[in-house]
Amino acid sequence: MFVLFEDAGKFLAGRVLSEAEASAQVELDSGKRVKVKSAHQLLRFEKPTPAELLAQAQTLAAEVDLALAWEFASEDEFGFAALAADYFGGSPSPAEQAAMLMALHEAPHYFRRAGKGQFRKAPADIVAQALAAIEKKKQIAAQISAWADELAASRTPEPIREQLYKILFKPDKNAPEYKAVVEASRATQLAPLALLQRAGAIESAYQFHWQRFLFENFPKGTGFPVLQAPAITEELPLAEVQAFSIDDSSTTEIDDALSLRGLGSGTVVLGIHIAAPGLALAPGDTLDEVARQRLSTVYMPGYKITMLPDEVVQTYTLSEGRDVPAVSLYVQIDEATLEPVGSETRLERVPIVANLRHDQLDSLVTPQWLRATDSDQNDGLPAPIHREQLSFLYRLAERLKAQRELVRGKPETFNRPDYNFRLIGNDGGVPSGEEQVVITQRQRGAPLDLMVSEAMILANSTWGQWLASLGVPAIYRSQASMAPGVKVRMGTKALPHAGLGVPSYAWSTSPLRRYVDLVNQWQIIACARHGRAAALAAPFKPKDAQLFAIISAFDAAASAYNAQQASMERFWTLHLLRQQGITELTASLLKPQTGGAWLVRADELPLVFTTLGAQGLLRGTRVRVKLGEIDDIGLDVHGTVTEVLDGDFLGDEPTDEDDDATAGPLAIAVDVADSAAAGADNPAP
Repeated sequence: MFVLFEDAGKFLAGRVLSEAEASAQVELDSGKRVKVKSAHQLLRFEKPTPAELLAQAQTLAAEVDLALAWEFASEDEFGFAALAADYFGGSPSPAEQAAMLMALHEAPHYFRRAGKGQFRKAPADIVAQALAAIEKKKQIAAQISAWADELAASRTPEPIREQLYKILFKPDKNAPEYKAVVEASRATQLAPLALLQRAGAIESAYQFHWQRFLFENFPKGTGFPVLQAPAITEELPLAEVQAFSIDDSSTTEIDDALSLRGLGSGTVVLGIHIAAPGLALAPGDTLDEVARQRLSTVYMPGYKITMLPDEVVQTYTLSEGRDVPAVSLYVQIDEATLEPVGSETRLERVPIVANLRHDQLDSLVTPQWLRATDSDQNDGLPAPIHREQLSFLYRLAERLKAQRELVRGKPETFNRPDYNFRLIGNDGGVPSGEEQVVITQRQRGAPLDLMVSEAMILANSTWGQWLASLGVPAIYRSQASMAPGVKVRMGTKALPHAGLGVPSYAWSTSPLRRYVDLVNQWQIIACARHGRAAALAAPFKPKDAQLFAIISAFDAAASAYNAQQASMERFWTLHLLRQQGITELTASLLKPQTGGAWLVRADELPLVFTTLGAQGLLRGTRVRVKLGEIDDIGLDVHGTVTEVLDGDFLGDEPTDEDDDATAGPLAIAVDVADSAAAGADNPAP
């Protein structure tokens, strides 16, 4: 005697060896013996053999006309054997009965299970809906197959082209477009990215990187709603200074300016004037929501995405020829010792008499020129700026830097140049990726850079300590020590910044392009207005959860924005190699990699890449490298050492920058050169 039974949703058949009241011992064709409960036994038969029965039943089940079976079926509950008799006629064979059981089991849209071998007809409307869904599924499957065939034939269907970045970076794995790519990838044995490249879905490497960034960070686009810059209605006194800014020519968000008074009097007053959108914007208003969503301006060669709309920026930017509202820090400096002896913060209107552009003046404003003693004090400078002012600022900056390095314990070693990118043929819109690129070097720490960066560090440190002394919370950057692996962190406590050598450091000098600075400016304004009562009047109170949320969001945004800047700078550097037909570079060995490769840094381009053939050489050795094929999508190029130019170990100890070998200027010098002039706001025009 044989029995057909159900086990875990599958139909099996075997020989009955023995039986008990509620179960039977059954031997399968494989020799395996199983215990089958009576409730799971569906059909007993003498012949054919279990294997033959299952084979015949599966063949017959595939031929069952389910619509006809549904018509034959009783309106009441029925058994599969009864329906088999109606459908096949007469006394159905075991194979026919088993076939009907299998057919009913595989057609839940027609028949619903009602117990052991029992079924009920589904209502006609449910059947119609189910059949429509099945037909739609078949059509989708056919569409997936057709799309996959097109991809395999190196053609991209338009629906897949439209969903390209979603498929690659945030796929809906149930979407037919995604399934088509997966099916074609399996058929061609190509990775999805390589498959789509071959099929022409990625028409431009630049657009690939740009659209990926937008998809991940600006899914709704980079445009702004129509917004009006609120006027600053507060009556502010006019400062008795002549302030000037120092930025790159392409800078539109001019956050900071400087002024000097009292030269030759023994006590010089340094004015550090910061644009004051915080006097007009308020936490929670429409513009604040826009700024908080973006958190920072995004920089890349040839383009930038501003944190605030341009018309808003232009309302508060420190452009020359205007008396602009500002938050001013006045630091009293002993002229003989160059020591700060006191400070004061004011809210005022500041006359901006000049916007100096360091890319136009760097060749003039050199250490030698600043130390000259001839009588021509205004050679090459716009009136009323004089060399005497810049000379004092440079000596002060050198003094402030030396004091920080003393606390820091060692000199700052940012001794590699900055690189400026300029795209020829770009009209200010999003680059196409085909523009001609010009990359020029600019030595970091040039006099104008140093003046501004030290002034900004002084302001951020002074204001950070002042806020803490008044019990007003702020967002700080701190570093516990300069030991390897100890990173700069953001928090709400005024802790030391070991890397800078300052007791506290609160970003406050770039409120037009960095949201953290705008938040801190609101707190500074409260302190300037209310003094000791500022803790009660400030927008953000101690342990305010919003501050921690802002820190978390800013960290994530800054990481993404810095990565985009670095990627785009690397793209244009590789583009320059191809554009100029460069096949060899001189480079210095930076760090050994696994497998015998070395990470090397190009001598004259902002490019770090891996190379082979440097085994046995020492870090710092200069070599000539033959370049391989450029991968514009992977943003990579590899090389092979062809000549050792300098086999001696150069003693090039790890610097502050080595951990950021592939990062962009915004990531590398974000604290030490905290100003537009220092490269953080230095996109190509």
